Amino acid sequence: MGFVSLKAWRARAAANAARIAELKEQLIPGLGLGPEDSLTVSEIACADPGCPDVETVVLVMRAGERSRAIRIPRALHEVDDADINAACAEEGFRRGAQMP
Repeated sequence: MGFVSLKAWRARAAANAARIAELKEQLIPGLGLGPEDSLTVSEIACADPGCPDVETVVLVMRAGERSRAIRIPRALHEVDDADINAACAEEGFRRGAQMP
């Protein structure tokens, strides 16, 4: 791993924070989250052979329910509208399958 300057790290952190805020604005209504619910969006490195080197993980935390991770096999800056729509559809399908 190469040297990363503090200035470069801060610039990347600021860009990621802005992108995370954008994604949350799209995901919260798409997932039907209320004021008592929460979600996080993180970019993680994955060393497992079956997953991409970097992926975006959306952790959905609904009040009174177990947390659920939705994995998007792309880096944070590569996530697009189709990925967001697929994540929302996946969560909607999962929730619909649980309802009687």
